[in-house]
Order: sequence, then C-alpha cells, then structure tokens
Amino acid sequence: MSGMRAVRWAGRWCGAAIGAAAGAAVALLASVAWAAGGGPAPPGASRAPSAPSAPATAISPAASPASSLASSPAPPDGVAVPAVARAWPVGVRPRVLRGWEPPASAYGPGHRGVDLAAAPGAPVRAVAAGRVSFAGRVAGRGVVSVELTGTGDPPLRTTYEPVRATVGEGDAVTAGQIVGVLEAAGPHCGNGCLHWGLLRGEEYLNPLLLLPPWLLNTGPPRLLPVLEVALP
Repeated sequence: MSGMRAVRWAGRWCGAAIGAAAGAAVALLASVAWAAGGGPAPPGASRAPSAPSAPATAISPAASPASSLASSPAPPDGVAVPAVARAWPVGVRPRVLRGWEPPASAYGPGHRGVDLAAAPGAPVRAVAAGRVSFAGRVAGRGVVSVELTGTGDPPLRTTYEPVRATVGEGDAVTAGQIVGVLEAAGPHCGNGCLHWGLLRGEEYLNPLLLLPPWLLNTGPPRLLPVLEVALP
C-alpha cells in the first residue's frame, strides 16, 4: 500500500511541476511579445512611454549664390536698362560710398543714385555716348545731365553732381569724354564724391545697371604677351 501511495504522490508532484513550467513558459512568451510592442500587456506590467517621433521636415534647396546677389530691386515693368556704359564717370573703378536706395513712393525717402568716391578736381566723364540735356546749377550745385543715344523714348538720362561743367546744353558727347570737374560735395559725403544718377522720364533707376559685367567687375580685357614662344 505504501508503494502505491508513493507512486501516486510522485505522479501528482510531476504533473504540478510540468503545469508550473508550462505556465512560466507561456508567461515568458507573452512578456516577450508585449515588449516587442504586440499583444496585451501582462497583468501588473506597464509599458514605458515611447519617445515622440520627430515631425517630418520638408528639405528646402540651398540658396544659390545668384539668388543671394539679386538684392537690388528690379526696374519697374517696361523700364529696361541696357548696359551701354563704356567707362566709369570717375576713376577706373571707384569705391561706392552709398548705393542706390529706391524710395517706396515718388516723394518718399531714399537715395536716388549712387555716390562714388572721388576727390574734388577729378575729371568727370560721360559713361556713354549722348547729348547734354542740361549743364548748370540747381540749388547752388553744379549739375550735368546727358541723354544717352539709342536708349528708347524717352531716353535714359544720366546726371552728375556736384560738377563744374565743361560742356554746354545741346553738345554731343562720346563715351569717356570729360563733361566737367568734380566740385566739393560739402557735408553730403565727407572727403568728396560724385553723385551719379539715372532716370527714364521721371522714373529713377539704378545707374550701376548701365555697366556691363566686364566694367563692373574687373575692367576691360587685355592681351598679354606669351613668353617663351618662338615667333614665326
């Protein structure tokens, strides 16, 4: 009898052990599945909050150098500025002390032209061929104005001040011809400068647009000798 009891007790113990082992395995599998993000959470378990995903950001193309250089406002519709200049009005490539600042309205504040560094007494030249439309004094300042040939109707008109004119109204001038001598600018720009303006009709424009790239950047091309090459 005692042997039979022992056998029965061992069978019950083995069944309980097998059942516990199976339950532990199932619980382990459930925990693994829950940790991976699928299935219900086991009793008493709490899932750690996941880090918020970064919002999608649209990638914009890098700004090109050309776009960063196009800061000067474009001429108004129908107002074209051909690059007809063949010389700077003073010097070879003078420093621009103050650039063109178009006013927001016809009578608003702004800078209707550019100031070029130059000393009083410097010769002032016509930047392109044309005809003198005015040479005289306005509010005590000497002014020379030249209508540029072949620039439409009404033609483009350049202005130079303060200048003591050496030409008269109606005179034809060529590109680079001296039209006057620079006078002292007073408080306008300290050590001296030429105020260079550009108009078409009553519309003020940026006079630097008259300059072709070779003149605006480096000056005219030059032929250089080729060394160590035998001549024919």
